[in-house]
Amino acid sequence: METKAASLMETKTASTRTEGLLTLFDMQTTFFSRAIDGVTEADMHNRLNTKANHMAWLTGALIQQRYWMTTETHPGLKQKGEELFKDHKGIMDEATYPTNSEYINDWEKFTPIAREALVNISDAKLDSEFDMEGMKMTYYEMISFTIYREASIIGQLALWRRLLGYPALKYD
Repeated sequence: METKAASLMETKTASTRTEGLLTLFDMQTTFFSRAIDGVTEADMHNRLNTKANHMAWLTGALIQQRYWMTTETHPGLKQKGEELFKDHKGIMDEATYPTNSEYINDWEKFTPIAREALVNISDAKLDSEFDMEGMKMTYYEMISFTIYREASIIGQLALWRRLLGYPALKYD
């Protein structure tokens, strides 16, 4: 019997350039919910008396990364914390960030749409450029950066888990 992970790994993409990115995308999909699993809402906002981004902000920034991948195929979708993260906003000390369950709901809403976009994007689209706040880049470059940033944020969430006394993130 074929496992779900094996079937995901065998998905054919429209461009061979996105095959490795899809593998990372699928791994990060499972790591995300594990990264915030069991963390209290109070701890999600705990900065341990530093200026570091707390877990609630990191989680919303991660959701925003995944949301970005849905914007062309499903315009109008928004995450619960849209106003807190649009236009690359940084952490706001007095803001009330969404709850873990709201974040997970958004992740589960955006993920299949973003995955479908990643599977179906063509080489022509990957090579096309867009302007992001005065900086030109290709869609391939932006998708690559998005997948990289997701991994970086999940790593930060894993570190916060340990700093706050939670069990280590499980990658199995």
